[in-house]
Formats: sequence, structure tokens, C-alpha cells
Amino acid sequence: MTATTQAEDLVFGLTRVIDLPGLTAAGGAALGAEDIAAILGEAEKFARDLLWPHSQAADREGARLENGVVRTPESYKPAYRAWIEGGWQGLAAPAEVNGVEVGGQELPQALWMAVSEIVTSGDMSFSLCPLLSAGAIEALARFATPAQQAAWLPKLVSGEWTGTMNLTEPQAGSDLSQVRTKAEPDGTGGYRITGQKIYITWGDHDLTENTLHLILARLPDAPPGTRGISLFAAPKVLPDGRRNALRCGGLEKKMGIHASPTCVMLYEGAEAELVGEPNRGLNAMFAMMNAARLGVGVEGVAQGARALALAEAYAAERVQGGQPIARHADVARMLAEIRAITLAGRLLALEAGAALDRHRLLGDAEAEARVALLTPIVKAWCTDRGVDCASLGIQVHGGMGFVEDAGAAQVLRDARIAPIYEGTNGIQALDLVGRKLFRDGGAHMRGLLAEVKAADPRLAEAVAAMTRATDWMLERGLKDADAAQASAAAYLDAAGWTLGGWMLARAAAADARYAPLAGFYLARLLPRAAARVAEIEAADALLALMPAA
Repeated sequence: MTATTQAEDLVFGLTRVIDLPGLTAAGGAALGAEDIAAILGEAEKFARDLLWPHSQAADREGARLENGVVRTPESYKPAYRAWIEGGWQGLAAPAEVNGVEVGGQELPQALWMAVSEIVTSGDMSFSLCPLLSAGAIEALARFATPAQQAAWLPKLVSGEWTGTMNLTEPQAGSDLSQVRTKAEPDGTGGYRITGQKIYITWGDHDLTENTLHLILARLPDAPPGTRGISLFAAPKVLPDGRRNALRCGGLEKKMGIHASPTCVMLYEGAEAELVGEPNRGLNAMFAMMNAARLGVGVEGVAQGARALALAEAYAAERVQGGQPIARHADVARMLAEIRAITLAGRLLALEAGAALDRHRLLGDAEAEARVALLTPIVKAWCTDRGVDCASLGIQVHGGMGFVEDAGAAQVLRDARIAPIYEGTNGIQALDLVGRKLFRDGGAHMRGLLAEVKAADPRLAEAVAAMTRATDWMLERGLKDADAAQASAAAYLDAAGWTLGGWMLARAAAADARYAPLAGFYLARLLPRAAARVAEIEAADALLALMPAA
């Protein structure tokens, strides 16, 4: 096929596959194909000029905690200034909330996801800061009081402040029912937060003067478990200029994303405000997490794109046996796998973003159900494939890929966190089966599979296997929770391979340039869906190995 760039694929996906111009026109906020191309062109320039050239140096330099100050790589300062000056943080944020102008551009979520992919490919560590701020904006726009929104949202939307998400603690992990951080009323309508949070992405840094921390904590009279968790907001610097009683107690030493400061945050009577209703904090926090889960899925796609760019450039130049290794059949296979999988994930993520936009712009209830169904698949399948593609990228490089100078190793180190955070991929699979599939008796999944089957005859076998797997889940899984949980990851993976084929079939139908790549995926990669369905039907083999209760 004719080679296409990441930005070209994104413009094509937004304009020709999901028809974002038509969707926005129907919603009364028309965005033309030329506007989309211009925005993504500027995003590509931002990443190419300010992130790509410095990402390896930033990884080597890393984030550092020095005398109580968290310092980021020097290249991040001009990059973040350009991020603010370009208005990028407010791209998809609201223009006004409750009659207060907050400065957002209210552009579609699908467009924000496309920009995020480009920025994340440039430097994943840098991109995590805007991702968390976007989630904070989402939560506050939906759950904060008008006064809180007026005080905080303009700063976050402009990028002048950044936002964080403080969930887990050393004893809690993914089980938020074990959260112990306390919130004591201070007698003046505010609260004092005391506790420790871990794995706080961009919890402290030197790029902005202030950071707004969204924190899960318990009120003194809170019921036990997740029903007793409330959400609070605590700024690093208080309105009167005083430093709040919170600090970074240490930086995690991580496998990858070295330039992203992952903090242990200590709250020592920090002044805070309640966000939303008491004991209903998870409702508000999940607004942030759901946005972040789609964003993390995009991270998986972005790391595949970075792996592809590095591998294709190396394979075109590296001569072995008298010809560039790109002409060696096995290297060509690996490059084709990375390209096909990355494009499938890219288009699937855009499809989820478009469903979110259809719900927001048109009030489409079916679109809301679709984005709920697609979110765990995008998060898990795209991030697992990002790791696979990063590993293949190293293999294309051969021994040079195992050496840090080539940059391919960094992609794998960075990509490996994405299947873990914002809810591990196992949790995403349980969400897909236990909540999304069971709650409507599989109706939305069956409807989606019908669309997939109609797109291309070559998808019929995978759809038949997925239909069989759905029947199995609804019959065996509803009766046997262990069987459902043992098969959930395979079910999600089979869904991802099938839906990826659907997206590439749609791409080929829209533009013949994509037909060879779609043909490769449908012939050589799509059979992996049926293989995962076979694992589902062999659930008893796994159950026999599980420890007794």
C-alpha cells in the first residue's frame, strides 16, 4: 500500500471513517475536513518540533525530587509553555459552565483523542500531564458547585494549573473500599485531608505554579466500603498564596515513563473542599476515570505508532544480505503487523470518541451505550497491542533494539504501564462482561456484531465466533461467576480483534489505499479472535488450576 503518516491516517479516520464533519454539522457545531486537517497538522508540528527530538534525553534525565522540589526535564518547560500558548488543553473543554466562561473550545472528543495520540507518540511522559488535567476538567464540569467551577476551571482549561487524580493507597491497590485517607470538617465549611496516596501521576512538578488535587477520602461518619468515599479538591497553593499542607514524599522508581513524576503524595491536614455529594465520591471520580481510560487506550495506539516510525526508518536503512531488511519477508511481516494493528486500534479509539460525541451533541442514548461498551475494549485491547507492537519494534531492530540508543527499548518500557493503570486490563475485562454485557442481556453487543458482519463478508467467521462466545457468557457465565471471570480477558481480546477488523474493513471501503492492509489483517490477524473464543470455551481447564477458596 502507499505509505501514509500518522496524521494522514487520523485525518482520514476522522473525516472518512467516522464522518466527524457530518456529526458536528448535525449537532449544530460544524467542523470541516479542512479544519480537522489544520488542527492535526499543528499538533504534528508541536510534537515533531518540541517533543520527538528531546524524548530520549528527557527519559535519561527523568523527573527528580531535589530539596522538596520535583523537577522535570529542561525540554519540558518550553514545550509546556507552547502547550498553554497554543490553547491545546482547552481543545475539547467547555466554553462555559453554569453561565461562567471557562475558556474551552468545545471541539469534539474524537478530535481531542487524535491530538492526544500525536502528542503521546512524541513523548508519553509529557502527555500524561495534559491527560490528567483533562480528566479533572471533566469531573469538575459535571460535579463541582458553580463557585468551585468559577474558581478552578478557567485555570485548568488554560493549562495555567494542572490537575491530578488521587485514588489508591499502599494497602488499597485497585480495591478502593480499603481507602483510609480522612477528611475532617474544619468548622468553616471546609475540610482537612490527612493520609497518603501512591502512584499519583504528575502529583508535583515545576511546570506550573499550582496543581489541583482531586482526592478520595472518608468523612468521620462515612459508611464502610466504597459507599463511604467522598471526593475532595485541594490546591497545592491556597488562594491567599500559602502553601497547602501537602507534599510529594517521594518519586517512584519505574520501569518506564521516567520523565513523568509519579509521586507518593502526603496530605498532612491539607485544606480542601468537598466536590459533589458526601459519600458519592466514586461517582464523580469515575467521570474522570472513564475519560482517562479512553485516553490510556490512545496511549497504546500512540506507542504502536512510535514503534512503527522507529522500526520502519531502521528497516529502510539497515542493509543485510545485500538489501534493506525491510525487504526481508519476516521483517516485512513484523512491520505489517505493527502498521495494521496500530491503525485498527487508532480507528477503534476514534469510533469510541465519535460515539461519545454523538451522545453529547445529539443526545443519542444508543451512542451512550456504545461508548460504555467500547471503553473497556479500547483501554485494554489497544494497550495490550501497544506492548506487542513495541516488542515487535525491538525485534525489527535486532540487537540494536535491545540497546537504549536506538529508542525502541524506551517505547516498550513506556508502553508497559498502560495495561496496568486506570484499572488493570483484567479489571476492564470484568467490567465488559460483568457490567456491560450482562446488564442488557448482550443486546448492545449483538447489535454491534450485526454491524460488523454487514461491513465485509470476511468478518463473518469472527462474528460467528464472537456470537458463540457471547452466548456462552450469557448462559454459563451468568450461572458461574468463576467461569465468567476466568474467560473475561479472552472475551475482551476476541472482541478487540474482531472490532479492529471491522474498522479496517470500513477504512478499505472508504479508500482503496487501505485495502491491502485491511486484507493482511483480515487474513492473518483476525483468526486470533476465534482462537481466543476457543480459550473461553475451555474455561474449565483454568478453573481446575485455581486455588481452593
